[in-house]
Amino acid sequence: MSVLTLTQENFEAEALKSEIPVLVDFWAAWCGPCRMFSPIVDEFAEENQDKVKVGKVNVDEQPDLAGRYGVMSIPTAILFKNGEIAATLVGLQQKSALEDLIQ
Repeated sequence: MSVLTLTQENFEAEALKSEIPVLVDFWAAWCGPCRMFSPIVDEFAEENQDKVKVGKVNVDEQPDLAGRYGVMSIPTAILFKNGEIAATLVGLQQKSALEDLIQ
């Protein structure tokens, strides 16, 4: 499963109503740490596609989503389970930190 591009239009269906946990990466193109985090998120998604769905929200294009979930710094990764926030990681993370979220 590839990484989904999440928008205001598909967020509820893809993230909040998902049968499996969803990791959402809030990022922006101008953000250096976000660009370093992106390949980590992509690799995590590829290796855990049977356990978790992964999506990305560009905060410049989707400011309402970022605001709704209190994203003040990027990158921010939020894990949703059953439509609720289960965990939040702020800043550049190692893949192991993402893996710990879904254990």
